[in-house]
Amino acid sequence: LRLMKDPSFAIFILGSLLICIPLAFYYSFTNPFLNESGMVNAAGKMSMGQVSEVLFMLVMPFFFARLGVKKMLLVGMAAWATRYVLFAFGNTGPMVWMFYLGILLHGICYDFFFVTGQLYVDKKAPEAIRANAQGFIGLVTYGAGMIIGNLVAGKVVDHYQIMEAEKVVGHFWRQTWLIPAVMAGVIVVLFALACREPDKNGAK
Repeated sequence: LRLMKDPSFAIFILGSLLICIPLAFYYSFTNPFLNESGMVNAAGKMSMGQVSEVLFMLVMPFFFARLGVKKMLLVGMAAWATRYVLFAFGNTGPMVWMFYLGILLHGICYDFFFVTGQLYVDKKAPEAIRANAQGFIGLVTYGAGMIIGNLVAGKVVDHYQIMEAEKVVGHFWRQTWLIPAVMAGVIVVLFALACREPDKNGAK
C-alpha cells in the first residue's frame, strides 16, 4: 500500500494497531466482569453503549469540524484508558456510576477512534485505492489488532484468576483492568508525540 510511505499515515496505522490491543479487553471480558461483579442484567446494561454510539455518531460532524483528525483520535484513545480506570475502581454499590459511565463512554471510544479513522483514510487515499485502503485499516484493527489483543487479554485475565480447589471462583478485576488502562495511556502519549497534525479535513 503506497500510502504507508507517508510518515503520518504510517504512524496512524501503527497507532491503530497498538490501541486495538487494549481495546480487545472490553469486547472479550466486560460482560463476564459485570456479571461476576454482581450487576443485574449486565448484557442489557451494556446495550447503553450502543445507544451512546448512535448519539455520538450524530454529533460527529460538529466535533470533527472543530477538533480535526489527530485530536479526535486522541480523545477516542484516551476514552478507552478512562473507561478501564472506571471499571477498575467502580463497584455495584456506591460507585456503580463508574460502571455506567464506562459503558456510556462507548460512543466516544468507538466513534472518535474507529469512525474518525475511516474518515481519515477516506480523505487520505486517492479514489483509485480508497476501497483497498479501507480494507487495509480494517485488517489492521479488526484483524491483527484484535487477534493480538485477545491473546494478550486472555493471558492477563488468566493470570489474575482466583482459584479455590483447582476451580476458578473469580478474578482480581482491578489489577486486570489497570493493565489495558496503562497500555492505552502509553499509546495515547506516544501517538500524541509522534503523529503530525492533519488539517481539519484530514489531509497533511
